[in-house]
Amino acid sequence: MKEIDEEMNGFKDMRIVDNFYQTSSFFPMPTTEIGTLNEEGKTNLGSYSLCFPYYIAGKDYYAMLLCCRNSSNTCKNILRTGKCSINFITHDRKFFKEAVRLGYPGETTDEKMKDCLFTLVDGKRARENPNEKYPKVVKEAYQVFECTWVKELDNAQDDKVQDEYLPPYHNFNGITSQYGAHFILKIDNILMKKKYYNSIINGVTASGFPQIPVDYGYRDSKYFWYTKFRRPIAEPIPASKGISLDTVKYAASRLDPDVKFTDEACKKLVKVPRVFLNTVLKGCVAWAKENNVSLITEKEMDIINDKRNKEKQGK
Repeated sequence: MKEIDEEMNGFKDMRIVDNFYQTSSFFPMPTTEIGTLNEEGKTNLGSYSLCFPYYIAGKDYYAMLLCCRNSSNTCKNILRTGKCSINFITHDRKFFKEAVRLGYPGETTDEKMKDCLFTLVDGKRARENPNEKYPKVVKEAYQVFECTWVKELDNAQDDKVQDEYLPPYHNFNGITSQYGAHFILKIDNILMKKKYYNSIINGVTASGFPQIPVDYGYRDSKYFWYTKFRRPIAEPIPASKGISLDTVKYAASRLDPDVKFTDEACKKLVKVPRVFLNTVLKGCVAWAKENNVSLITEKEMDIINDKRNKEKQGK
């Protein structure tokens, strides 16, 4: 055994089994409550950590990927309604304890939600569409994604709730195995508590981060493991990794004859990785044309760099 360890430079070959992310590895995950609507229109909360960004750029919309059991209330409700809310909770011990309880399988919505610790309130979609039913959102969450299932992907639009799922299965959306399901969820709205909204809009500082727990999953057939939030640490990009102002100016000047950049605007882009510079500049030009701007100055760059510039203008 010692000889084998030495050949692998100190590593051992771990057997890969079901639920490998928690049984065969240490994998940091978010802690979320997925809100869905049952057949009676009541909001059901289910705890999930296998929920990750899916489409992040270059598409007509942004999306998340949710992995779940196809026998779960969450899966059944998404198959029926196509709607859900993704509620991100903080590291409060009582919240994580409640997440463990809400994640226990086999209970009906009425059973699990009877004494739920979380407060359920209407989200943006419910307020904008009072004649439709939407999953409520968790008031204690620091942020919420309101989502719609993109059922047409992978031809999953005909998937229905069944007692047993037989092959063939989809590859990445809808019912994907005898026991599992994946859902590509279009993000309709991101709802953010005011403190963290201001942090993103006005510039993130260490004190402006929400207290986000890291979940390590169900282990030892006894416990769910997580870590509390610690103050984040900012590490600047090495100066050697930046690009010169002349490089930015050259690239910007050749991009579009109708949109020009001032030197001050170009200075805002010297820390953009070279491989992304052209994409970023094209985005700036597209914004300029949409807003009838022919000269991008430092002011316009500040607006463009603000991911929530429309919200900022409406504050």
